[in-house]
Amino acid sequence: MTVRVVIAEDAALFRAGLTRLIEDHGHEVCAAVGDGETLLAAVAEHQPDVVVADIRMPPTHTDEGLRAALEIRRRHPRTGVLVLSQYIETRYTARLLEGNAAGAGYLLKERVADVADFTDALTRVAAGGTALDPDVIAQLLRVSRHAAGIAALTTRERHVLSLMAEGRSNAGIADALVVTGGTVEKHVASIFDKLGLPQTEADNRRVLAVLRHLSS
Repeated sequence: MTVRVVIAEDAALFRAGLTRLIEDHGHEVCAAVGDGETLLAAVAEHQPDVVVADIRMPPTHTDEGLRAALEIRRRHPRTGVLVLSQYIETRYTARLLEGNAAGAGYLLKERVADVADFTDALTRVAAGGTALDPDVIAQLLRVSRHAAGIAALTTRERHVLSLMAEGRSNAGIADALVVTGGTVEKHVASIFDKLGLPQTEADNRRVLAVLRHLSS
């Protein structure tokens, strides 16, 4: 499936590299811009499947990209948003996913170098899924490691939790761990029980529930 993409990145070389990478994998880059205001205009014009946006853009290089992404999620709920950051900033993760994790992603810029992971995240977010950087999840787990529920998890359950929070389905987790779907289901049920979270068939809602627990 061809995904229609709008890119927002103020560094010209990185923007060109993203464009080339995405197009080389059979997707269409409708526009590639360098600031948040132009991004909003491009999304309104092209109605893409997904936006790839740097969090820090002109004029202040703080959170202009994130604010534009949040506005896109409000104005264009069918457009997925994949934000990129040079650093782990978990507070931005919470803002991006607040209320609804569907069609949202947060990756470190270095993750783009892993082309398979990046393109998988891009298509997953475009399809309404969730993609969260493993390093962000790992930091959330470290911050929360003293919580009673987290402390009760086994090493394998913590690994499954990390993959859940990245946005992977049970089938995706099974493939990553080379185990059966039934084994994953048992781990997930145990994780929800230990964290005191209700079970749900909706992957995005369970990701949001896990993140809220870890960041509380």
